[in-house]
Amino acid sequence: MDIDDIIRKVKDRTPRPLEVRQKYAVLIPLIKNKDRWEIIYELRAKNLKRQPGEISFPGGQVEKGETYMEAAIRETMEELNIQKENINLIGELDYLVSHSNTIIHSFLGTIHNIDVDNIRPNKDEVDHIFTVPIDFFINNEPKLYYIDLHAAISKDFPYYLIPNGENYNWRFDKHSVYFYNYKNYIIWGYTAKVTKHFVDIIK
Repeated sequence: MDIDDIIRKVKDRTPRPLEVRQKYAVLIPLIKNKDRWEIIYELRAKNLKRQPGEISFPGGQVEKGETYMEAAIRETMEELNIQKENINLIGELDYLVSHSNTIIHSFLGTIHNIDVDNIRPNKDEVDHIFTVPIDFFINNEPKLYYIDLHAAISKDFPYYLIPNGENYNWRFDKHSVYFYNYKNYIIWGYTAKVTKHFVDIIK
């Protein structure tokens, strides 16, 4: 191959994360409620296959030909049963590439021209919604725990091809897990991590 061909194919590329299996986008929806700004959370429907009954932001998988931002807005419209005109996108926060090769982009937006008590979420996906004042998160740090991540090696792994074979010194890692306790709700995992990230920015 000619070096000019290599240069042409590499020079103007936009870098992307390697081996991403799934792409997701979420929206952190802010709403003014009784003269204070609050964050809307969803309690996922109990009949869902993925994470039933857990707390999340509106969001979901990015569809073919769709940007992360478009996915976040579409999913918010579908799950909260609101119109695009009700969503004012502010900007994008940092994104996460997880240990399971999943990439998640998070966006911040305000919900307007609708009262939170008049939001009727899609019951197929959302059991109900609730709100938490932003000030709660500013004044309350989450509890932090760690999960140790270990390599699970398949039986047919070719140890003979790597230095030290079965005694290879694999690198292990720790996965941080945050927990917020608000009234009777436990906000944890990725939702808590994104919440903390947002609060750290505005602090």
